[in-house]
Amino acid sequence: MKKSYLKLIAVAFIISTTTVTFVSCSNDDDDIPAVTPTGIASNPADFKGEVKSGETVTLDATKIYKITGAVIVREGGKLVIPAGTKLEASGGTSAFVVVEQGGQIFANGTASAPVVFTSPTATPGSWGGVVLCGRAPINKGTTATSEVGNATYGGTVANDNSGSMTFVRIEYAGAIFTGEKEFNGLSLFGVGNATKIDNISLVNGSDDGIEFFGGTVNVSNIVSIYNEDDAFDWTEGWNGTATNIYTKRRANGVGNRGIEADNNSNNRDANPRSNPTIKNATFIGATSGEADGMKLREGTHATIDNVVLSNWTTGINVEHDQSVTFFNGANKITNVKFENIVTKASVKATAGSPAATLLDKTYTENANATGAGSGTATPTWANGWAGL
Repeated sequence: MKKSYLKLIAVAFIISTTTVTFVSCSNDDDDIPAVTPTGIASNPADFKGEVKSGETVTLDATKIYKITGAVIVREGGKLVIPAGTKLEASGGTSAFVVVEQGGQIFANGTASAPVVFTSPTATPGSWGGVVLCGRAPINKGTTATSEVGNATYGGTVANDNSGSMTFVRIEYAGAIFTGEKEFNGLSLFGVGNATKIDNISLVNGSDDGIEFFGGTVNVSNIVSIYNEDDAFDWTEGWNGTATNIYTKRRANGVGNRGIEADNNSNNRDANPRSNPTIKNATFIGATSGEADGMKLREGTHATIDNVVLSNWTTGINVEHDQSVTFFNGANKITNVKFENIVTKASVKATAGSPAATLLDKTYTENANATGAGSGTATPTWANGWAGL
């Protein structure tokens, strides 16, 4: 008894002289240690610079981070952005986030607390967007240089891992410098399929919402609305899957296609050939502006199923011989619902003249197709976090 009593005194003394700080988000959450930002996260009012090799920079969700220049995650570096973190970018297209080959980003929000990249000016083109560069195959060369950040991308590692982004909203990003240099909301350069890209919303950008430059990354639950160029774009040999895509153009007609799909404009037979699988997608146009809901061209292949196309002059437009040969009569586009479409589909040869009438099996119709989940209505999986 005496020994036990002395032990209790000792324990009480230790507790009374030791301070441990915990932060609890709610009564239901486990207590977690408070974040002490280091490196470039130390000054939220001037967030820019490098996350160096071997360094992990974790942001504090209670702070607002002002992106005032380039944020570059170098090879071996990790940038962790917790749920509920807000980042505001200013400084035009000199402000952007680039994850280089071998670097990783972990921007993982929740439906109730998304990670939000935005701009205080609420103007399209206010900043340069988010760029991931991986080591997965591309067809522009063994490697190439990204349009944003001049970072190397491409390689032979199909399962390369650039981290994860879930429940993330990216607003007011993008810009067009030239036909060969563009900033998008989210640009995926040679990103591998071990990278997780789920529940991403691209809103009010001045160029494409999301664009794939080769790679093997798979994505799901993608919202791309009110962007001034294409909603969903791929090129340079992208081979991945995209499940649940919801896009909408502005009512005034500003904006381009639902899908713009290329293989390689310099070599339409370049390998690896763009050949993604697209399933459960809604593409909403406007009564004026760009004509095509889906433009499949420059040698791209794809398998597309359960699509709603609404308010386009032409629903499906296939161009160039290599793409025409693949899609024409091949039953690669299935379960399509056309709403307020003038011409359901058209085909043009490389020379520019009509190549052929689309055969019955080029696409199949389904008046009950649900697209992203709810036809032209907001899908349930996008409620709350996506900014719709």
